[in-house]
Amino acid sequence: MAVSDNMDREIKVKVDHMTKRFGDLLVLDDISFNVKKGEFLCIVGPTGCGKTTFLNCITKLYEPTSGEILLNNEPVNLKKHNVSYIFQEYSTMSWLTVEENIAFGLKMKKRPQEEINLAVAEMLEVVGLTDYKDYYPAELSTSMLQRVVIARAFATKPELLLMDEPYGQLDIDLRFKLEDELLKLWRATGTTVIFITHNIEEAVYLSENILILTNKPTSIKEYMKNELPWPRNVVSPEFVKVRNRVTELIKWW
Repeated sequence: MAVSDNMDREIKVKVDHMTKRFGDLLVLDDISFNVKKGEFLCIVGPTGCGKTTFLNCITKLYEPTSGEILLNNEPVNLKKHNVSYIFQEYSTMSWLTVEENIAFGLKMKKRPQEEINLAVAEMLEVVGLTDYKDYYPAELSTSMLQRVVIARAFATKPELLLMDEPYGQLDIDLRFKLEDELLKLWRATGTTVIFITHNIEEAVYLSENILILTNKPTSIKEYMKNELPWPRNVVSPEFVKVRNRVTELIKWW
């Protein structure tokens, strides 16, 4: 499947001259870019450059020092906008079964029980956990735990999904398997995804576009369109060429 042209899509997220300081420490320096509806954007940059701080500004855990972040052309409001966040750490609730974990967000949004049942059944099937719906997190493998988290995020049909290095702790084979499941869900739902990673190969494998950040104080080094067709082959000359290009851009020394 070729990368879809997103030039004619409406803007979903608009980051407008966003700056974030913590006291005298300037972390994010006058950052501006747009994310189109249904886009899969990966953000990469040197370790400690402020990638997670940026996501935390979107979710209002931090308020930007100046500038703004708009969702659907208005300030982000988590009481109004349907935003899901997948953290670096596993965030399943140990006292809930797989089925209950996936249903959690839907119940918090007070969706009708019939809708919850249908959505949970669909997500269980997509991530291959139908036979494990009554299991608890302690009984699951690492792969299963992360699939529960992904299913829970997509079950609410978020208009924006934020992912902060969700596969950083996994071995390479498991990571590729979960990345493929993520791409399948993204294509099926049309969710707009902003994916933070320090793994350049992962960014090239997943993204439609890649935002490359500088070291602190962080600004945008380049916004790069990833035109590799899907399915992507990580050992193909075309893939290696894009990966090497991003690797060169990410260097800050």
